[in-house]
Amino acid sequence: MADLKYKPVRHNHAEFLAKAKQRPGFAEAYESLELEYALASQMLKARAKAGLTQDAVAERMGTTKSAISRLEAAGRHAPSLATLKKYAAAVGCELQVKLVPQKPA
Repeated sequence: MADLKYKPVRHNHAEFLAKAKQRPGFAEAYESLELEYALASQMLKARAKAGLTQDAVAERMGTTKSAISRLEAAGRHAPSLATLKKYAAAVGCELQVKLVPQKPA
């Protein structure tokens, strides 16, 4: 396999969110997808840390770049645990899932 060098595009997420939250309805919609966005963020960070492109991850998983793009897009669809395990392995990680007790209101 070719030695691929991935250089992520700089993105100031806090700045983006501050601007986006000014739009009506954004805050509520964003909060409803909080878990999905957190997962997508972790996936992107893991891929960047591994220095991999979407193409490289797709090759390791035996799928297409467009499938990886959909997988990394928060809120588009809910991937299975099997798919998340394959993604984690492809970027040199292990998948951990845990249930955390809710905080009292």
